[in-house]
Amino acid sequence: MFTEVGMSNENIEALNANREKTIVKTSIIGIVTNLFLVGFKAFVGLVSNSIAVILDAVNNLSDALSSIVTIIGAKLGAKQPDKKHPLGYGRIEYLSSMIVAALVLYAGITSLVESVKKIITPEPAEYNTVSIIIISVAIVVKLILGIYVKKKGKKVNSGALTASGSDALFDAILSASVLASAIVYLIWHVSLEAYVGVVIAGFIIKAGIEMMIETLNDIIGKREDAETTKQLKEIICSEEEVLGAYDVTLFNYGPNKNYGSVHIELPDTMSVDEVDRVTRRIQTDVFHKTGIILTGIGVYSFNTSDDEAAGIRNAVQKAVMSFDWALQMHGFYADTENRTIRFDVVISFETDKNEAIRTLYKTVGEMYPDYELMIIPDVDVAD
Repeated sequence: MFTEVGMSNENIEALNANREKTIVKTSIIGIVTNLFLVGFKAFVGLVSNSIAVILDAVNNLSDALSSIVTIIGAKLGAKQPDKKHPLGYGRIEYLSSMIVAALVLYAGITSLVESVKKIITPEPAEYNTVSIIIISVAIVVKLILGIYVKKKGKKVNSGALTASGSDALFDAILSASVLASAIVYLIWHVSLEAYVGVVIAGFIIKAGIEMMIETLNDIIGKREDAETTKQLKEIICSEEEVLGAYDVTLFNYGPNKNYGSVHIELPDTMSVDEVDRVTRRIQTDVFHKTGIILTGIGVYSFNTSDDEAAGIRNAVQKAVMSFDWALQMHGFYADTENRTIRFDVVISFETDKNEAIRTLYKTVGEMYPDYELMIIPDVDVAD
């Protein structure tokens, strides 16, 4: 796919295969580590009769399950495009991230229920030196695992891995609260077990909800990061002939699988051959620098030699931008011979689009009654 920009199918497949391998390897390390922690924490929790430690073990078990789901999602998401799904299966990873979020949320709710039960019917805990040492070691292990997994997740752009890494770092903090409650009990014989359990459960539930919201945003589609849009426009406008870049729209079909379209403004003196060469250079440059495949580049013609048209442009732009809901005007072209004016306007989401367009037709029409107008409303999809 998209070999015309200098990146072969083999290279793309190699990158995807390497990404999948990294996700699977990192997830397996997470599974083994978490199962190791589950065993030790469950043992300490049962021996010391500590609900907080037991819940911490349950949380680690949910982390192991999350890693298994991440592996399955990565494997399915790496499937090659076919006739039924020509853009691939990358979005499956968002579904796996949703399942991970659901598991975390379930673990949090279960922990909350058990902690409340312990508050109602309290049972004293019994810690010893060995318990303290095991919990301390678990904190260190979770810190190391969290940093490692999060780093790998960001490297391969895996939302599930990054979330797992963040969750592991957060678990280390929660385990530290369990350790603190154990030390308090040993020194002052005050049992904070159930209350610490409630706090842990609350944080787990919060993390699960945040993960679910973030994944839902990816599935539904969200406003592209302003820095990405800015970078794209800078790359495109670095071409000498390009006078402006507008209407950047990006489509995501899974991590590292981004497609997009854009409109560029070019001088009205350029030939079709010259336009073709410019757009192909832009596609190549954008792909190599960002990994985004521009599937479509629309062209606006810009008046370069008609002084009357330039004057009309300035007057129309001033009139259009006098409205607060008009965020940008572009793609302007005035044909003074055939008496036509055409341009696009980015309209704020807070304004009724149809009403805004009627206002613009009336305003500009009164300014130039002998011109035929074509005003296209654009959606404010990017900064």
